[in-house]
Amino acid sequence: MLCSDVSEVRIGDNCLIATFGGIYTAAHYISPPEERYKTGYGLPITIGNNVWIGGHSVILPGGVTIGDNSIIATGSVVNKDVTKNTIVAGNPAKKIKDITSNL
Repeated sequence: MLCSDVSEVRIGDNCLIATFGGIYTAAHYISPPEERYKTGYGLPITIGNNVWIGGHSVILPGGVTIGDNSIIATGSVVNKDVTKNTIVAGNPAKKIKDITSNL
């Protein structure tokens, strides 16, 4: 898992994070080309407790929060918050279903 270093990344307890993914906090303003490489910013990413992030998944900048007990399916691209007890998948990641039991 690659994790950028521009802003804080908070990872909760008991998380499973598979290989070959990325957590990116860095972004750039949309500005004229001659200024684009001079400015940038970072927003923190928060990953709750008991979250499972599948391989090759990407968490994009934007101050994203992934709620407790959620699952990010393999190869997903997360660009918005994920509510707790939710399975998301795809590019961009969309809610597939709620997690309602431990089985």
